[in-house]
Amino acid sequence: MTDVRSALTATDPEIAGLIASEEQRQADTIRLIASENYVSAAVLEATGTVLTNKYSEGYAGKRYYEGQQFIDPIEELAIARAKSLFGVDHANVQPYSGSPANLAVYLAFLSPGDTVLGMGLAMGGHLTHGHAVSATGKWFKAVHYGVRRDTGVVDFDEIRSLALEHRPKVIFCGGTAVPRTIDYASFATIAAEVGAVLVADIAHIAGLIAGGAHPSPVGHASVITTTTHKTLRGPRGAMILCDAEHAAAIDKAVFPGLQGGPHNHTTAAIAVALREAATDDFKAYAHAIVANSRALATELGSRGVDMVSGGSDNHLILIDLTNRDVPGKIAAKALDRAGIECNYNAVPFDTRKPFDPSGLRIGTAAVTSRGMGVDEMRQIGRWIDEVVTAAGKGDEESITKIGAEVRSVTSAFPAPGITVA
Repeated sequence: MTDVRSALTATDPEIAGLIASEEQRQADTIRLIASENYVSAAVLEATGTVLTNKYSEGYAGKRYYEGQQFIDPIEELAIARAKSLFGVDHANVQPYSGSPANLAVYLAFLSPGDTVLGMGLAMGGHLTHGHAVSATGKWFKAVHYGVRRDTGVVDFDEIRSLALEHRPKVIFCGGTAVPRTIDYASFATIAAEVGAVLVADIAHIAGLIAGGAHPSPVGHASVITTTTHKTLRGPRGAMILCDAEHAAAIDKAVFPGLQGGPHNHTTAAIAVALREAATDDFKAYAHAIVANSRALATELGSRGVDMVSGGSDNHLILIDLTNRDVPGKIAAKALDRAGIECNYNAVPFDTRKPFDPSGLRIGTAAVTSRGMGVDEMRQIGRWIDEVVTAAGKGDEESITKIGAEVRSVTSAFPAPGITVA
């Protein structure tokens, strides 16, 4: 077999050098972006195989191209493992990413102009839950619920009231900045009352659900969408899980409704990640993510850092820097200079603009993959507080000093799938 790295270096040393630099950066930094993780060497290897050469439009046993003798079993393995891991009737593993997976839901159950109820983007929802700049907000009538100003958690009285008033055909639960446990049973009760299809978007917490560290929407939501990276620790892809009643509509919406041939190298890597997620080690990992998130939130809270809803039940913490008088973008860039990677993020009821918001979104999936634990979370919480304070004072010397401390810690926790000097 060809040594892919040596071939890349010989063919395109510029790209090879950039990839090597990115590997080093991922090894040296504390990665707290809630939507990122480290995949295993096995997942990386599956992603970079000759499967990328093969076109496989259609589904296993019903392809439009020949030569599927080995592709069909790969996709069938991924499907079987998804069904077993999540306990669902049906799984479609072909969506290219989470947004197309959600778009397939619209195509399966709605016509242009129909009403959908989802969490507002500024409140923690996702663009594809009907935001105005998304196709889902332009082509459908989107109604949004939020969180309570006093608690930072969803108000089911508001959700029920909106559902009864607008009679949506689809209700989305879940989002991209939701730090608390999702009450799927309450959502299901409201959806049943108005005759809506309940869709659980578990992109951020799929790994926690697979590992038993967060309640499952199975039995409450008849359709479940998810990415396969984030806490699930797979490649950049997506899946749609559903009950038998909706299987045909979902499959037709994915293909031929939205896309052509699946990315077979991604499908193989999804299958590998699902096999890994079925292990006892992964279950322990999922629970460790939550323990680390709670420890980090406790440390931040002890230092006077405000958090939406006051803490976290999962992998994600949403920090509100309003009381620190340091904008989220300035804080995020200062943290990046210190080797701590996160993203600036709007917080509910934010008075600042979305591209210059008041908050930071952080998550513990990647640092947990490196084997960091509660003690390291306390240290990270101290660093975050000190960097934000330094950023507010323009104290670049302190930020540089913390950067050196960060590198000394990351060197003791090798990053999965990465081999650097």
